[in-house]
Amino acid sequence: MVQIILVLILAYLLGSIPSGLIVGKTFYKIDIREHGSGNLGGTNTFRTLGVKAGLTVTIADILKGTLAAALPVLFHLDINPLLAGIFAVIGHTYPIFAGFRGGKAVATSGGVVLFAAPYMFLTVIVVFFISLYITKYVSLSSIIAGITAVLYTVISGLVINWNIPLLIVIVLLVSFVIYRHRANIKRIRNKTEPKIKWL
Repeated sequence: MVQIILVLILAYLLGSIPSGLIVGKTFYKIDIREHGSGNLGGTNTFRTLGVKAGLTVTIADILKGTLAAALPVLFHLDINPLLAGIFAVIGHTYPIFAGFRGGKAVATSGGVVLFAAPYMFLTVIVVFFISLYITKYVSLSSIIAGITAVLYTVISGLVINWNIPLLIVIVLLVSFVIYRHRANIKRIRNKTEPKIKWL
């Protein structure tokens, strides 16, 4: 039991690593929390620091989720890796290393999916970029990608076999991502949401 608690704490701490803050301050001498949306995630990094920095932060945030989900396997613990993944997402959103002001959980949630269901991750990535190319909205594309993950899980259950823990976690993560994007949804409706210019 103690080992499980320690692994979950470690997963939270992994998620709490503020990639955007580290990249911004180390290489650009900028605190991205003081620019753009004030968010620590990849989208604000893209907007504030450019494509190179944005990609770096997004990949780092994805890997946080993947590594956290892998912890139970690495330590041979009898708990579902998805549980550790959830703690990483909480850490990313409410990071102890950045005043509990983090990102919107998209990339780190994706990292959890990458570990738990790689084919779903690839499908979601393809849908995300198609949506991004068409709409130019990162927020909307993130939501569409999340809904795709839910549909993928349901269809897989109907066609192959049900993975109820995965379905529950995916629904929870996607619901949380949509909740975190409620201001973006409002801006999209008002046509004031910024569009990307690099795709």
